[in-house]
Parts: sequence; structure tokens; C-alpha cells
Amino acid sequence: MTALEDAARAAQHAPSVFNTQPWSWRITGTTMELFADPARQLDAVDKQGRLLLLSCGAALHHARVALAAAGRAVSVSREISGNFLARIQVEGPAAPTMVDLAAAIPERHSDRRSFGGQAVTEEELTTLRRLVEAEGAYLHVVRPDQVAELGISAERAAAAERDDPAYQAELARWTNRPDFTGDGVPPAAGVRQELRRVPIRDFDPAGSAALPSGDEHDQGTAYVILFGRSDTPTELLRGGEALSALLLRATADGLSTSVISDAIEVEWPRTLVRGLISGIGEPYVVVRLGYLPDAPPPPPTPRRDPRDVITVVEQQ
Repeated sequence: MTALEDAARAAQHAPSVFNTQPWSWRITGTTMELFADPARQLDAVDKQGRLLLLSCGAALHHARVALAAAGRAVSVSREISGNFLARIQVEGPAAPTMVDLAAAIPERHSDRRSFGGQAVTEEELTTLRRLVEAEGAYLHVVRPDQVAELGISAERAAAAERDDPAYQAELARWTNRPDFTGDGVPPAAGVRQELRRVPIRDFDPAGSAALPSGDEHDQGTAYVILFGRSDTPTELLRGGEALSALLLRATADGLSTSVISDAIEVEWPRTLVRGLISGIGEPYVVVRLGYLPDAPPPPPTPRRDPRDVITVVEQQ
């Protein structure tokens, strides 16, 4: 079915840690199945595979959005077993929905530059919270008095990773990818390290190619913590779906976004972030939301060849 193949291609735009795109699809008739690709798990950054599952969940939601916009009613089962994560079954035609979110899929990108002074409205944050909760996760808006602590957690995580040879090797591997792989984060997609309220990961330690942070100072930036009740595989997969919903809605509404996972990758900083949500759940990622008016988009990150990711099984 062309709609399923189109949905799998749309899912190629989903965000993933270090742009590893750690998933694959198998399409048979009216069914598409999602698998994790353990060969793309980050050994230093993501030892437990949390970020891999969040990334795969984002791809699953992208596919769901594309099918809804194409007028397909679907059911989804999340019966995680080994590398198998989820199955989407097309049940029949339906009135198209989520068309604006589908249009945002190719437009969404991580923008690590400093956002401007225009504040994200409470109405927008409420909309994002409801979308996240509809996907089975939760959203905490970091209060102004908590931003400094969030900045400390990100700074401590960055320092720990800078001192970790395994992390440095992994960073070098995924920021110096051959063009044919269609993955990784080119240094030109990073941002130069400048004074920030909350530090951003340095994808260009050599400082030769990264974008300037810009003239803004993140004054209007909202920081939100996406979290769940636990970090079981199913909860993390649903968390990735919630992340996708948040990012697509924000993009459709004209916001710039970027995901901060650094503070969750190292145990002690993750404990600090857990404290920001009063210990009521497990933090998955932090998301920056803000406005960058009149700024051209950053360079796009590459995407894998769909032929390496999507398998279509011909029925007899």
C-alpha cells in the first residue's frame, strides 16, 4: 500500500539521538511493523537504550500522523519483544486529520541557536501539555526559578562527557559520517559554545564549522521536561510518540525547537532533573521552545536512504 510506504518515508524525518535513525520498517499488505536497530544504539551516551526507544517512538508517531493526514484509520499495538516494537494496522478509510502536523514533518528541525525575547504563551504550553498527555506521557514547564538548576545539570553532564574518552570517540564517529550513510550530525548543524542560560551540546569541539549562537539570549525561551511514570520500554516508546507530537505541534505553530538530552544521559545530572519534577516520574528529555524571527533555517541533517530502512514484503 502506497500510503504505508509514504508514512515510513515521512518517519525518516523523525528526530533521533545523534541523528542515528535507529529503526526499520517492514510493510506487508495493510500492516507496517517497526523494529529497533540495536547496531545504532550509542554505547556511551545511551547505555540502557532509553534514547533509542524515544527515537523509535518519534518515528512511530510520525508514521501515524502521515497516515491520519492521508485519510487512513489505523490501530496500533505496542507489543515489544526483542527488536520488534510496534505494529500499525490500516483499518480502512477515514476523514483526514492532523493535516497541519503532517505538513510540519519536513519543516521540523533542531535549531540550537539562541532564541529571542518573545515569550512562549501559556496557551501554547497548555496545548502542548494536553497533546503530550494524550500520548501517555507528561510535561513539566520549568519555572523561572528552576532554570538555573536545569543549566547546572546540563553543564555538569557536559563536563562529565567531555572527560569521558568513550563519549568523545562516539561524538567523533557521529559527527564525521560519510555522505552515503545519510545519518549523524554534521558539525555545521551545531552551534558555537557561548554563554547560555542552559548549555547546548557541542557537536563541533574543534570550533571550525558550527553556526554562531546569534544575537539573541534565550530570554523568551521556555524549557519543558518530558517525563513518564517509569522508564520501561513501552513507556519510553510512548514517550517518543509524545515528543514527536510536541515538536510537530510547536513547529506548526511557528516555534523553533531543540531537544536537550545531555542532562538525562549522566546519572547525577538526571537526578537533578528528576528533582525539578518533584520526583514524580522519570525524565526523558528536555525541550527548548522559542522564537527566531527572520532567521534562515540551519543546515538540514542528512537522512538515510529509505531502501536501507523500509522493507516491503510482496504478498503472493
